[in-house]
Amino acid sequence: MFSPMPAAGKVKLKTNLADYAITKALKSGGVPSEIVEFEFLGTKIANQGFKPMVREGRFDAGELAIVTFLQAKAWGKKLVLLPAVMMGRFQHNCISYNCAKGEITPKQIEGKRVGVRAYSQTTGVWVRGILQHEYGVDLSKVHWTTYEDPHVAEYKDPDFLAKFDPKGRAMEQLMLDDDMFDAVILGGEIPDEPRAKTLIPNPREAALEWHRKTGAVSVNHFFVVSEEVAKRPDVVREIWRMLVETKKAMPPPANGIDVHPFGLANNRKNLELIIQFAWEQRMLPRKMTVDELFTDLTANLDA
Repeated sequence: MFSPMPAAGKVKLKTNLADYAITKALKSGGVPSEIVEFEFLGTKIANQGFKPMVREGRFDAGELAIVTFLQAKAWGKKLVLLPAVMMGRFQHNCISYNCAKGEITPKQIEGKRVGVRAYSQTTGVWVRGILQHEYGVDLSKVHWTTYEDPHVAEYKDPDFLAKFDPKGRAMEQLMLDDDMFDAVILGGEIPDEPRAKTLIPNPREAALEWHRKTGAVSVNHFFVVSEEVAKRPDVVREIWRMLVETKKAMPPPANGIDVHPFGLANNRKNLELIIQFAWEQRMLPRKMTVDELFTDLTANLDA
């Protein structure tokens, strides 16, 4: 259960937050506070803390994948979203295939078997949405295969999904060595392996063109707090100040594109798109609006 918060004074927050450039100053103590103390208890890989957060209330604050938050919101979990992106990137390079078996285009992924860690994984939702809307892929014709359950217990994966047991093996190796998959969606770069090739050609250029076209960034993780924490506006505002400061301490983006946008206005298009993709892919019991994701306080936090 989430920790009860004192009505006034300093708070100590059980926190799940991984090591990124944007979190370095915060986690190293370079952004001190007289009100908020973060107790970093999460695992090295942040997504391993998402299920305990939404199912058990193990953390009072920290990062959460946006699709997990949308589902948590839909099923009444006591979490509050801050418009602060802790992990964002372009996703066009996150689906790869074994080119040793022949070249394929994005459209030709129809009829093929694609592995993804979890169907509700935020990267997977972004990749599928991009394939559908930018490359004309009929997602219903792809054989999606997963091995992890959703973070939010109330959400049930669609019946068309196949399940597999990786037995400790990486999906990319199953694609390359065992022919289990024609392609895989990964959470990062494709394997440094000559047989692995991105399904979307020239993914960096394609991502930049998509950004110019949509005005969006395919954001992954936002900062969230429990409703208990949100009962203290002074604490929420102090957390926001600390997040703004830790972001200011990170190096500027190499290409000039901010993939860690702060503030509702800067995230509106990103959130509109991920809600649309999640709805189309049967992630949500209803289609949400961006504004309902925030409280009066968090909607007006501005970088």
